[in-house]
Amino acid sequence: MLLWIRLVKQMVDAEGITEMLKANDQMEWVGRMNSCRDRASETVYHQVIYT
Repeated sequence: MLLWIRLVKQMVDAEGITEMLKANDQMEWVGRMNSCRDRASETVYHQVIYT
């Protein structure tokens, strides 16, 4: 679980997803956060299943 949280945080930071974006365009923020969450989940699942 900690790996997943760390990956999401790194992706959010790298892509510049900020609270300012959340305040200005909530749907864009939600979409980008969901994308980060999904990609992090896929990475963790891949590591658990294939290693």
